[in-house]
Amino acid sequence: MSNNHSEKLFQAIRIGDIELANRVVMAPLTRCRAEEAAGDIPGSPMNIEYYLQRSNAGLIISEGTQVAPAGKGYMATPGIYSDAQVEGWKLITKAVHDAGSKIIAQIWHVGRITHPGLTGGLEPIAPSAIAPNVVAYTHDGKVDIPAPHALTEAEIAQVVDQFRQGAANAIRAGFDGVEIHGANGYLIDQFLRDGTNQRTDNYGGSIENRCRFALEVVDAVVKEIGAGRVGIRLSPVTPFNDITDSKPQAVFGHLVKALNQRGIAFIHFIEGSTGGPRDVPGFDYQWAREAFKGTYIANNGYDRQMAIDAVETGRVDAVSFGRLYISNPDLVQRLKANAPFNEADPNTFYAPGPEGYIDYPAMG
Repeated sequence: MSNNHSEKLFQAIRIGDIELANRVVMAPLTRCRAEEAAGDIPGSPMNIEYYLQRSNAGLIISEGTQVAPAGKGYMATPGIYSDAQVEGWKLITKAVHDAGSKIIAQIWHVGRITHPGLTGGLEPIAPSAIAPNVVAYTHDGKVDIPAPHALTEAEIAQVVDQFRQGAANAIRAGFDGVEIHGANGYLIDQFLRDGTNQRTDNYGGSIENRCRFALEVVDAVVKEIGAGRVGIRLSPVTPFNDITDSKPQAVFGHLVKALNQRGIAFIHFIEGSTGGPRDVPGFDYQWAREAFKGTYIANNGYDRQMAIDAVETGRVDAVSFGRLYISNPDLVQRLKANAPFNEADPNTFYAPGPEGYIDYPAMG
């Protein structure tokens, strides 16, 4: 087998201020294995091994890490708001860097997609007091989610500052940058979409107003750590977490243009329905590719040939892989060799312990 891989997917790229060895990105993957009893702290030997095994990626995007206790939507997800969490993340970022890769933190607030049983009694928050038609998984099992508290403008400013502090903490923890989670029906997405945002103040109604919160978060994070270390993940047409919008092209078109003006490093697009079909109408990704001058990272259902072709033709700059990285820690080597993939076991995606987390075999 030749090691001379001419495909652009395996060639170096600079994303903002971050130099990557290749264009294979590990997508953010919620795995629910933080030390919950200790305060949602990452950095156990098992956590370190998990990220270390996958350090063949040009860029690792961490699992979603909540910027505040109220931002937690699932059991045992890590935070980035306490000193103990920062210390735990330092162990992971050092291991990844020592292995020659780069890692950024996905900073996250779930908004209404949570339950007081997950947040120490804190109520869910959202742009509007509309309960989602989804359930939360708590230590008491599956439970319905109550209607969220509609944030006041003063409270919105506090959440913006929580994202800013989360970005500052991420840099302190050794991350190379951050990805702001603006996708999949969580808080930022809830402000963007008219199915969840029915406000009549500065943060609702017009498209410009619905984009205001997202852009205030971006501006605060950029001011804190620099535009060259900031990206955002968007999912313009996904219905995930009971999210809808009547005019996604208009909303996300406005947002993409505004993000381009801010000079951030990348936009990470979930193309189509999260974890589902790609051919969902409503948004023109090729338009976004041309309108945004930073790096375009593509996600959702890419296989080896799709990824190679997309990068080779310039349709995208890099491709992120989620499920394939769960079950194939040595994914870059497998992609280069056109080797078969291990099958992922969905039963262990969110289960505690090492099974299905750090025990998938590498190539022989």
